[in-house]
Amino acid sequence: MRQKIKNNDNYLIKQLPKATAYVNLNLSVAHISDSWLRDFNLSLQAIEKNSILGVFPTLTTKWKQDIDYAFLGYKNTPKTDKYFDSSTSKCWLEWTILPWYDEAENIIGAIIQIEDVTKHFLLQQKLEKLEILITVKSQIAKIGSWEYDAINDELKWSDMTKIIHEVPNDYEPNTDSALSFYKPGKNQEKISKYLDQSLKDGLHWSDKFQIITGKGKEIWVIATGKPLFEDEKFVGIIGTFQDITEDVKAQQKTKESENLLRTLIDHLPLNVFVKDLESKKILVNQSECDYLNLTSEELIGKSDFDLYDHDVAQVSRDEDLKILSTLEPMLGVETINIRKDGKQTNFLTSKIPLFNEDNDVVGLIGFSLDITQIKQKEEQLTRLINVSALQNKKLLNFAHIVSHNLRSHTANFSMLLGFLIKEKEEQEREKLLSMLIGASDNLLETIDNLNEVLEINSNPLQEKKNIHANTKIDFVKKNLHSLIKNKGAHIINNISNDVYIKGVPTYVNNILISILSNAIKFGQNKTGNKIELSADKIKGYTILVIKDNGIGIDLEKNKDKIFGMYKTFHQLEKSRGVSLYIARNQIEAMNGKFVIASKVGQGTTFKIYFNEND
Repeated sequence: MRQKIKNNDNYLIKQLPKATAYVNLNLSVAHISDSWLRDFNLSLQAIEKNSILGVFPTLTTKWKQDIDYAFLGYKNTPKTDKYFDSSTSKCWLEWTILPWYDEAENIIGAIIQIEDVTKHFLLQQKLEKLEILITVKSQIAKIGSWEYDAINDELKWSDMTKIIHEVPNDYEPNTDSALSFYKPGKNQEKISKYLDQSLKDGLHWSDKFQIITGKGKEIWVIATGKPLFEDEKFVGIIGTFQDITEDVKAQQKTKESENLLRTLIDHLPLNVFVKDLESKKILVNQSECDYLNLTSEELIGKSDFDLYDHDVAQVSRDEDLKILSTLEPMLGVETINIRKDGKQTNFLTSKIPLFNEDNDVVGLIGFSLDITQIKQKEEQLTRLINVSALQNKKLLNFAHIVSHNLRSHTANFSMLLGFLIKEKEEQEREKLLSMLIGASDNLLETIDNLNEVLEINSNPLQEKKNIHANTKIDFVKKNLHSLIKNKGAHIINNISNDVYIKGVPTYVNNILISILSNAIKFGQNKTGNKIELSADKIKGYTILVIKDNGIGIDLEKNKDKIFGMYKTFHQLEKSRGVSLYIARNQIEAMNGKFVIASKVGQGTTFKIYFNEND
């Protein structure tokens, strides 16, 4: 019967879920559970061959001590230590060794229970490391925690939370005292609202607040809260508390600097822009916005192809690519921008590469100064210089003409007066007086002609008007009616009735009379005196064309005589060489010109260019 009990005991021990072994006083194994062999990959033969102390060699000394204590009747507390398994991997083992009593309460051995706690140990290590890391991060980032127990109405702060509030470490907060730290006004109202919403609606919240610490210092914090529920019942709130005062001050300082820089850039009297590597604008100042009639938001992300004429945009993109590749700035280059609406602007442009903190190029900064008015002034000055040079040349020529003509008249007067003084016969004296009267009339006519030229050159800015071409031609034809009739001229007008010319009416009238009268005078009666009128338009000019089939002009011989004063190139009666000289001065005063084509015996074509600009 005694042996049966032992067999039953051994069978029960084999089935124990926890690894258990019974050892005799001689340290031999009496009973062992299957879980011991299975969990630690051991065989019964190996254990029975050696004592229990040989199972885990690295733990022999500690186990021997604990087993000896058990043999003396002491109960050992659970202990943990490392060991190496069959694959030499480091593992962790927890053991408990107790005295083994018989029915008479005599110690007959020891009971050893073991458990592989490697996973638990490693997890515990990980949790400890994590706790240390959280503590360090909390100290560095100044992040504390807090917890509100709604069941017991208790509020707990972590050490860092107390440090942030500048209260002693033994300070015990409650809900009322905690709320009192928040700056009165919107900060207290906001935190109270969040707490109420957490309680009623389960709201998770995170926001920025101003608090007044226990030492009276105003600081900025981010407080968060997450409500806790058990069985759908509100039981409390946990949250974090972070001091962000330095960050807020840095942000405020950065914002102030940005506002100052933005104010400075926006008030610069030139366009400022920043482009990325794709030449898209990422920053513009107010001048750039005003020039393009767009807001900053509308310009950001736009390239020059979105804003300017394609050819102009391509030139700008090529400039950008060169700067980004060579890293060499472009300084003080005159550029022309043509907006989509056709407006053209002259700029003095500079572009420099933009680098990041790693010294990598990330775009470019551009500055454009509008020099359109300066360029216009330069052009006006250039035109003024050219006009002055031309006027000086005309003045010099005019001085020569005046000198020559007046000298000729005075010499003629002097000679005739000399003859008159010496002449005694009355009949000859009458002839000389008649000749003096004729010389006087010629002098007056010369003075009139000179005055007319002088008036044109001294008053070049007379107001120009739109003149209906055919109406003016009809007026001229009426004035030349006798000449047309006497010369048998046939005028063919091919000018459309919608043609207008821009000019000074008196000048236009004289120009047409001069050119038409010359065409009529020098016509050929043999082939029929025919004159054709037509009109054309080119950029900036309306052109009246007067073509005759007259005797023509040898331009090689007479090109310098055609518009000279008192210059004639035909031996015809009453050819004085004045009208074309005056006509040239009048057309030039209106910023126009004459173009002549002619061949001897085939006729002449006068093209009169009337400038359409004021």
